[in-house]
Amino acid sequence: MATTNVAQTSLALQEGFLGFLGAGVGAIALYAILGLLLMLVGFYAIDLTTPGKLSELVRAGKPNAVVLTAAGLFSMAFIVVVAIFNASGGLLEGLLAALVFGLVGIVAQVLAVRVLEWVAGIQIGQLIHADALTPASFVVGAAHLGLGLVVAVAVA
Repeated sequence: MATTNVAQTSLALQEGFLGFLGAGVGAIALYAILGLLLMLVGFYAIDLTTPGKLSELVRAGKPNAVVLTAAGLFSMAFIVVVAIFNASGGLLEGLLAALVFGLVGIVAQVLAVRVLEWVAGIQIGQLIHADALTPASFVVGAAHLGLGLVVAVAVA
């Protein structure tokens, strides 16, 4: 009678894998919530420092308000992503660092854009209430994006 050796493979998970997976999913959820909160703070920071209610102007179809709001949200996203990406240490330390650096970055972004608008002499209130798309909205939008990148790198 002949015997054969059949190699057996095991599909068992390594010890501690499910705990690792659960901790990772929990960290992702917490960072996602923090990112959403920072994006909301960023939106309201732009809204509060801009003449007029941006959400209403966007819903009303004011094209310049749409351009500036979109560019502002992208710029805030750069800052939030870099703040989260560069968070180090344990989970609590990382969340706290991302929160603090994200908030400081948002404040720096809003101040930088408002200073640039002032230096360039752009009347942002008139701009966002206009019914027609104007070239100045692209200038301010580009300033949002450019300064957002600069602030994001500063956060890094």
